Amino acid sequence: MRSVAERRKFIDPKSELSQRTQCRILGIHRSGIYYENRGESELNLELMRLMDLRYNFHPYEGAWRMYDYLTLDEGYEVSFSRVARLYYDVMGLRAINPGPHISKRNKEHKVYPYLLGRLEINRPNQVWATDITYMPMPKGFMYLTAVIDLYSRFVLNWSVSNTMEAQWCADMISEAMTQYGVPEIVNTDQGVQYTSKAFSETVIGSGSKLSMDGKGRATDNAFIERLWRRVKYENVRFSEYTDAPKLIKGMDDYFPKYNKRRHSSLEKKLPFDVYHDGLIGISNQSQS
Repeated sequence: MRSVAERRKFIDPKSELSQRTQCRILGIHRSGIYYENRGESELNLELMRLMDLRYNFHPYEGAWRMYDYLTLDEGYEVSFSRVARLYYDVMGLRAINPGPHISKRNKEHKVYPYLLGRLEINRPNQVWATDITYMPMPKGFMYLTAVIDLYSRFVLNWSVSNTMEAQWCADMISEAMTQYGVPEIVNTDQGVQYTSKAFSETVIGSGSKLSMDGKGRATDNAFIERLWRRVKYENVRFSEYTDAPKLIKGMDDYFPKYNKRRHSSLEKKLPFDVYHDGLIGISNQSQS
């Protein structure tokens, strides 16, 4: 089966078939082909770019410290409510240190227990982790989501969208399961996208268990947070992504290369090799 990235290349905006129909035929979700950047005022976009850069180097700073940075250090005359809305609601950021805003969630949604605890992660498809990050654009912004295998650090799937919808996250994880199999556990934070019915039913309905980071466990998603920093340091800041198609193509080029580069945490092995060799090892054990 072709990868999602390969299938996405067959989408033709000029085709007589609607993009919805093309996506259904190819087995990919529409959120990965959104062509319009989200818009905000020029001031808000500038504040968001500054916060995004600041957050990359100071991920422990919450909305109040971002407000101090923007008003006291950068000299912007803006209200805290504006900064907080951009920080939490628009950018989807959260400080990694424990606190009252570890993650913004819907209190009416069910929160699933944290399952990793003292769990020894020793094989592929044992635990996957997923998250969303804000992606600044010259005249707007997009969002990037991805899912990684924690044992191998292998990036299984990714998608770009102009909204942080629960169905987008559910479709992305479903595509990964279709291509790589169902993991034992999917770990997320308590964001509204992940506590939603659409996402939780997708994960649990597949036979996987859903695990959620809780208060006091703010660094549990550290591996995928590190992935976001690498994407932005190594790719986004050196590229001129002026629209969504260019950003999507850039990510389609970046992640396969990321999967085939040596990681010090893997004893200089490649995530691609660690993941697939691990699957072969599991298969050999089951046959013996």
